[in-house]
Amino acid sequence: MQKGQFKEKIQRRFAEYVKGQPWFRAGLKIGVGVSGGADSVALLMLFADLRSKLGMVVSAVHFNHKLRGKESDADEKFVAGLAEKLGVPLHVGRGDVAGKAKREKANLEDAARRARYGFFERIADQGVAEIVATAHTMDDQAETVLAHIVRGTGVAGLAGIHSVAGTVVRPLLEFRHDELRKYLREKKQTWREDATNRDTARMRARMRSKLLPLLEKQFNPAVVEHLAALAQRAHEQASFVEELAGHLFDQSVVMNGNRARISVAAMFNPFGVEQSATSSVLRAKLIQEIVKRTRQRRGQVSAGHIGAIVVLAKSGEPGKRLQIPGGIDVVKETDALLFQPRPNSR
Repeated sequence: MQKGQFKEKIQRRFAEYVKGQPWFRAGLKIGVGVSGGADSVALLMLFADLRSKLGMVVSAVHFNHKLRGKESDADEKFVAGLAEKLGVPLHVGRGDVAGKAKREKANLEDAARRARYGFFERIADQGVAEIVATAHTMDDQAETVLAHIVRGTGVAGLAGIHSVAGTVVRPLLEFRHDELRKYLREKKQTWREDATNRDTARMRARMRSKLLPLLEKQFNPAVVEHLAALAQRAHEQASFVEELAGHLFDQSVVMNGNRARISVAAMFNPFGVEQSATSSVLRAKLIQEIVKRTRQRRGQVSAGHIGAIVVLAKSGEPGKRLQIPGGIDVVKETDALLFQPRPNSR
């Protein structure tokens, strides 16, 4: 392949992908999340190169987590210079993520993600951009699926990273890290390296540097592509179950403000399907949907919580109460379950 042809090939593939997405339209205002790393730099450059062809209004979005001192500030400065070079507006958010995580006794990585995505939501709410694109790649998808498998997951976890989540889109899920770096080298564009991404004390870094290369070399060179395809199939199945659970919710659940009531019969015989794997899957998804609509605060409902709710419905005495995350009490009635806010829950 002659010099420059690879760059043009990547641009063609990217343009075709974007044009095929349900969120695409001419005139769309899109913010591109740019950390300074290779993938996000490539994403911004692709959108900047193709903005006329796609008819989109492109801006750069950067969130400084203040986690790496001078290095974080250098990342911000680098992104500012890149945005100026490409002639795109830059929107910067900053936050003391470490301090917030400490105050909330939260996981630092999760706190950083919430702060970053909270900034993206504000960008969209303010109309600065209608959607924000992030630079998750096929390699990131493979790592995510493997991480979920190792930790223990259901079908929803196998779906990995979704291509669309609210106002966030991920147009690089069909691209590999290496080809994006090759694209940047052809463009003679540098990027920033985050040393924490090579810290093998972190599971994701170990997967990236050790497990995936081992699987590719000794088991299947196409393992990343296969894991990404698995994620797509799992997402399709999970979406189908979610749609069925939504119909079941509308048919079976009575809402009164932020209280939800469902009969035990409806819970155990969804769509007339009795005691089968299908019934179990739908019941679990229905419970998750009820929790989502009644919870008072953040809280992760696990398979163990769902199992306890099922036991309560099946054999609990009337009046028995179960507390679950999100500030919800589940109360057994004679022939129904009531999901309601916990008293004094905030």
